[in-house]
Amino acid sequence: MSVERSIAIFSPGLLGGSLAKTIQQRMPGLEVRVWARRDEAVEEVRQVLPGVIASSNIQEVIRGASIAVLCMPIQYMPGIAQQIAGCELSDDLIITDVGSVKGGVVGELEAIFMQTKAAFLGSHPMAGSQRTGLANARGDLFHQAACILTPTGHTKPEHLGRLRTFWVKLGCRIQEMTPQQHDHCVARISHLPHSMAVLTTLAALSQDTRVLDSSAGGFRDTTRVAGGDPDMWAGILMQNRTEVMAALQDASSVMRELLEMLQSMDEVALRRFLAQAKALRDLLPAV
Repeated sequence: MSVERSIAIFSPGLLGGSLAKTIQQRMPGLEVRVWARRDEAVEEVRQVLPGVIASSNIQEVIRGASIAVLCMPIQYMPGIAQQIAGCELSDDLIITDVGSVKGGVVGELEAIFMQTKAAFLGSHPMAGSQRTGLANARGDLFHQAACILTPTGHTKPEHLGRLRTFWVKLGCRIQEMTPQQHDHCVARISHLPHSMAVLTTLAALSQDTRVLDSSAGGFRDTTRVAGGDPDMWAGILMQNRTEVMAALQDASSVMRELLEMLQSMDEVALRRFLAQAKALRDLLPAV
């Protein structure tokens, strides 16, 4: 049995909507409340997620919650957190998030809730899609997804245990890292690939989109994530810019190696270069 009684979800986009659907499917009987900024979005939640309590009133959504999850782009989290902190909160409330950057976010949000009865502990379920919005929410989005928890020296063991249990019940595989370790890791396996997909898209298409007429699955797969929400990704790349810049510098160095091999027509080095990439890519676990 879950010790949780009511989950408050702030912002009903792809992740927030998928979280609500997954809770309804995998933790039946648990109350789900969803906050949306606009009245039209509240009405959409009521239509798409029957059984969910939806409101644009933060106090109404957070009242009685044992876990609250911030699902908006990371640049908007501190403002919403400040408003939540000004509400009447349950003694056992844990605030978490689904943000793709942790260093600055954890530091700021932990400090905000340290002044309240609630506690903050960062989460990052490695799940998503280039498709955004509640209309694309799925009840299986978190199935077998890695979820990184980022405890700090202020985190209580019982809070970490409850949050681990929560994400496991939703189908996730749990990892724990410091916020700094998290940001280094995701810069390499998420933020760099997104940046390279954007660069590939711009380099391939900015001068002549007619080449798309001849495109195949390889181009589609390589550039898929470039279709992500620009507002969300601008926030992610700016918040994690130090780690992203380091990863891009490494990518630039590798690109220079490839250019030099092609310029010098060094086929032996090129084959070795491609074989190394294949060997590393083959280490990727099967889904």
